[in-house]
Amino acid sequence: MHKVTSTIHLLEDSVFYYVITTGMNGTYTYVNKHYARTFGYRYSDLVGQPYFITMHNDDRRVCEETSVRCFNEPNRSFPATIRKHDGHGGYVVTQWEFRAMMDDNGEPLGVFCLGHNITEMVNSNTELEKTKIELADKTTMLEQIGWEQSHVLRRPLANIQGLTGILSNMELDQNMSNICDMLSDSTEQLDKVIKDMVKKAEN
Repeated sequence: MHKVTSTIHLLEDSVFYYVITTGMNGTYTYVNKHYARTFGYRYSDLVGQPYFITMHNDDRRVCEETSVRCFNEPNRSFPATIRKHDGHGGYVVTQWEFRAMMDDNGEPLGVFCLGHNITEMVNSNTELEKTKIELADKTTMLEQIGWEQSHVLRRPLANIQGLTGILSNMELDQNMSNICDMLSDSTEQLDKVIKDMVKKAEN
């Protein structure tokens, strides 16, 4: 209990950490100034109020389960992610460490909680995952386009290659022979381009 008291005193004026304690009846017994400023906008004093009034209703179970774990192992801290009302119809995502408070006789007094705001980190991770999905979709689309274009071009190219092969076996004057050679070189270059497209699409 002495460690809890020292931590509360140390972080009373913190502008980064939230510090709260709750009693065995589930009401606040202490909140630091930062927590009161951020989540106490509807109340003149949070002390004595039920712990769940500041949070998303679906996260009450997280608090209850984490608190049970604390009392089962009072020498350990346990993490919990809780959504808190932001006062504007939305939520702030917060990360907490819960620890049981025990008296000198080992009897439970309540729960000590140390937390901070992780909303920006959560939003950044969400945007990152969204970007990854978009990139994967675009990559798949490009691969599909590459495959389709290569096969669309390959058929007429094969026809041109066949015709140049026929022409090369015919008796042609020098001018037509040069044209046939140029046409053959061009089809070979185009064939290489198409093969490269297919290779990139497959990779």
